[in-house]
Amino acid sequence: FAEGMDKIYKQLITTLTDLGVSPIEALGQTFDPELHNAVMHVEDDSVGDNIVVEEFQRGYTYKDAIVRHSMVKVAN
Repeated sequence: FAEGMDKIYKQLITTLTDLGVSPIEALGQTFDPELHNAVMHVEDDSVGDNIVVEEFQRGYTYKDAIVRHSMVKVAN
């Protein structure tokens, strides 16, 4: 059963990629309000300012349009 579900998932991801849907890379990137929705801030001196340190919900684009913004935690 699990192997069948894995195959279905991989087929879905391949189909979405072929149609132009792609995930937004957020972790470790500079915060961009056009792509990310900051829901938390954290003080972390080991990471630079305005760097995404955690992704709560992945965002997606369809061709060049935003389908859903990434929900992220940003270091200040």
